[in-house]
Amino acid sequence: MADASETFVIIGGGLAGAKAAETLRGEGFTGRVVLIGDEREHPYERPPLSKGYLTGKDERGSAFLHEPDFYARAGIELQLGVPATAIDRERKTVRTADGTSFRYDKLLLATGAEPRPLDIPGTGLAGVHQLRRLPDADRLRGTLASLGRDNGHLVIAGAGWIGLEVAAAARGYGAEVTVVEPEPTPLHRVIGPELGQFFRELHAERGVRFRFGTRLTEITGQDGTVLAARTDDGDEHPAHAVLAAVGAAPRTALAEAAGLEIAGPAEGRGIAVDTSLRTSDPDIHAAGDVASAQHPLLGTRLRVEHWANALNGGPAAARAMLGQDVSYDRVPYFYSDQYDLGMEYSGWAPPGSYDQVVLRGDAGRRQFLAFWLKERRVLAGMNANVWDVTDDVQKLIRSGAPVDPEALADPSTPLTAVLPHP
Repeated sequence: MADASETFVIIGGGLAGAKAAETLRGEGFTGRVVLIGDEREHPYERPPLSKGYLTGKDERGSAFLHEPDFYARAGIELQLGVPATAIDRERKTVRTADGTSFRYDKLLLATGAEPRPLDIPGTGLAGVHQLRRLPDADRLRGTLASLGRDNGHLVIAGAGWIGLEVAAAARGYGAEVTVVEPEPTPLHRVIGPELGQFFRELHAERGVRFRFGTRLTEITGQDGTVLAARTDDGDEHPAHAVLAAVGAAPRTALAEAAGLEIAGPAEGRGIAVDTSLRTSDPDIHAAGDVASAQHPLLGTRLRVEHWANALNGGPAAARAMLGQDVSYDRVPYFYSDQYDLGMEYSGWAPPGSYDQVVLRGDAGRRQFLAFWLKERRVLAGMNANVWDVTDDVQKLIRSGAPVDPEALADPSTPLTAVLPHP
């Protein structure tokens, strides 16, 4: 167990970092806890930024994790609005942009990810948005409301989760929406074409226009204001605002400069951590979007950019920093709200990893479950407007055992009956 004289430093003021700090106190750590964040806002969750807060259903305060006085009461030192600029592993110090140095006994990197930019002309025009931080959501929310009042057009680059959730929010305000996506369906690289087609139909029925197999090449405007967006097929689309939703890149610069191991595919290389979220330096851990973790259940290295990974990964890293035996094997999980559809997804089944998709229920009525199988073993499952089944879905994934696809597809067969029994 850590000594009361020790100092634990956390870089990253998002969900993973704040939950780690909270867990350290909850586990009885009485030493110094310093939480460094480059935003001035107190730690908040990101899902409301593209869901409840953006749609206008929830207040801004719904995003915050705790009341502001929680941190003082818990003895957590907040260093907000001053980014960390360097890690000295030999001296075990972190330096921030204002020249302050913090010595650490254990260090957690929860630096998250940042939106990938659109590398095209016109991105400096007013009305070009990204969505990652609370001020981004403040600005975009105002823009969507204005577009709805004036029958304005929003062009979204990217049909991933953020792009689709913003499309749904924009239609809720009454804005016209065009989504430009190079893949043949929405969410193609996440859930594959079978369920991607479902989300295409969901949005098309609400008036969203899709342009698949194309990319934005230029945003044009006049007097600094967006007027149109051009695509590589030669078309020009009316636009009064543009959202770049083309993915996020892990913020690994600090770790790389400190000589920590980086791992994973080229487009999303993260800080390499083992099953206890420990980096190549035994006194430094990493969690959340930035961590490329060896997953003990799935037998591969994953970097997961979802709320649940930050929610659970921060506490797991904190316990490991305290010397507890930790094996972080959570099944990847995320959720989405679009129009009247709520869905949850558990598992990992990128295109090419599965050989069968099994549906249970009625996709036409927007109430069903979907399962991705490989050799009759469940790799992932999604429930759409069907609730209280996530635990059973994750048990199917964890079992790793073959299942009967016909029983899996039969709504009259409880999922618990599909589960293999010893």
